Amino acid sequence: METKAVVSALAALAQDSRLAAFRALVQAGPAGLAAGRISELTGIPPSSLSFHLKELSHADMVSSQQAGRFVIYTANFTTMNTLLGFLTENCCGGNPCSPACEPEQSRATEKEST
Repeated sequence: METKAVVSALAALAQDSRLAAFRALVQAGPAGLAAGRISELTGIPPSSLSFHLKELSHADMVSSQQAGRFVIYTANFTTMNTLLGFLTENCCGGNPCSPACEPEQSRATEKEST
């Protein structure tokens, strides 16, 4: 991923409403959500939400498609995973990460299984 695209994606996510909308779309999975449902889940007024979704779209973090009279938004999982890969590419200098570097949820799951 090119640095310019990374900066654009991070800038798009670096705002409370956009981050909330993106997280809602990630949770919804590939089926996505209608703009009205995103508004309901996040509490973002529809007039503001369209601006935030446009910013996420310009950063290639979400895509949209017309479905009848609704616009369905989906998280762009390819961009998301590429961004995560870029951020963690050289994690721990190429050595296995210590438990302190693992995501919180992974550590909780590991504790439950032991």
